[in-house]
Amino acid sequence: MSNQKRKSDCPINFALELFGDRWSFLIIRDMMFKGKHAYGAFLQSEEKIATNILADRLSLLEKSEIIIKSPDPTHGSKFIYKLTQKGIDLLPVLIEVIMWSSKYDNNTTTDMEFVNRVNRDREGLINELSDNLTKELTQ
Repeated sequence: MSNQKRKSDCPINFALELFGDRWSFLIIRDMMFKGKHAYGAFLQSEEKIATNILADRLSLLEKSEIIIKSPDPTHGSKFIYKLTQKGIDLLPVLIEVIMWSSKYDNNTTTDMEFVNRVNRDREGLINELSDNLTKELTQ
């Protein structure tokens, strides 16, 4: 995004220019909540992202320093993707989106145990998940 001219300096605009598309938050979701780190794993998501769009969004998220890309130590020709601290800091945002959706979408597949945990101890859950994601980043 740094090479593009921003439409405005509004903080909402800043966020939307990073993830205002259909796919970026889903990729971040898969990394945060589903433990996905490989290109092929992202392709297996139920939303069925096209390969060219996935490659574009991963590149955008990497350029925006939301994720980092590194060689897969188990497969020399493949890469793994991890959230940076900047990406991990989106955790409360995604949790709020999940909670909003579980409230207003009768067809949502939200895990009610997760919703109950957020309602009981939002900060504790955020800290736990954030700590786990930070450990992944350093591995």
